[in-house]
Amino acid sequence: MAGEDPESGGAGERAGGKRGEEMVLPQYFYDVPDVEERERTAWIVPLIVIANVVVLMVVMFVNNCPVHGGGDGGSRSCFAGFLRRFSFQPIRENPLLGPSSFTLEKLGALQWEKTVHQHQWWRLLASIWLHAGVIHLLLDILSLIFIGIRLEQQFGFVRIGTIYLISGIGGNVLSSLFITKGISVGSSGALFGLFGAMLSELITNWSIYSNRAAAISTLLLIVAVNLVIGILPLVNNFAHIGGFIAGFLLGFVLLIKPQFGWTERQSLPHCQPTSKYKLYQLVLWVIGITFLIVGFVVSLVMLFKGVNGSEGCRWCRYMNCVPTSKWSCGN
Repeated sequence: MAGEDPESGGAGERAGGKRGEEMVLPQYFYDVPDVEERERTAWIVPLIVIANVVVLMVVMFVNNCPVHGGGDGGSRSCFAGFLRRFSFQPIRENPLLGPSSFTLEKLGALQWEKTVHQHQWWRLLASIWLHAGVIHLLLDILSLIFIGIRLEQQFGFVRIGTIYLISGIGGNVLSSLFITKGISVGSSGALFGLFGAMLSELITNWSIYSNRAAAISTLLLIVAVNLVIGILPLVNNFAHIGGFIAGFLLGFVLLIKPQFGWTERQSLPHCQPTSKYKLYQLVLWVIGITFLIVGFVVSLVMLFKGVNGSEGCRWCRYMNCVPTSKWSCGN
């Protein structure tokens, strides 16, 4: 849900224009590749989960609803007041059970004015670790566990951690180019980056998987459903799209595998040496790294020059929210 954006963080417009997010959780559907591989121990994904929980606890400690955010009713207005300093903002202000939008903004939420004109570029990274509340955090954690554990077991912590962080930043950059009001927090851009990497990994390592058509169809369906959810109010679809594109390009670069049988042939005597990667894999690698670098450079230059993407692309706003008779779309 986004209105702060969880991915935007979402406590709703009452909380200062926060954006939030929801994500349909997939089961990991990859077939086991025809080549046997050593399964790595996943630790970076659990570490990210723990870090997100700790950060939310720190945010709630700083928020201190009984002192700073109880409204006219003081501590009695805070939700779950028995938690004292860690109690939540009133439900009418933040239905996701979390802090105030003021606290989130102070601690690093993505905010266009501060990021662009006050040159607080660090918000592009810091906002990935902030969440609008317990509900938002649980949604992101479940998504990360379902997607990230198996990817890390297969490809290792360095590559998956890199994809997660760069995709999160990519989602925030695109979001900042098109959403200039309100604040945004959450890791949906990073999570969509893992989706994108899964898709490009399937494409670049096409020959080593069985049931390829079923796998890619299922993945595309999952992505499509989540993007459709993104056109609802309070959901920051630009973070989803930006993260997905960054992860998709990174998958071609970081998740490439040797062609089938290459490892075994290397250990056989009198075996004719063959190329480690197929030609199409190398072509996709070059395309991926080129578009990734050019895309980031152009987007960052536009962002820090204060370009508002919505002014040059009037219809782009419909990628983030489609107004209907049931709801309206505020920026």
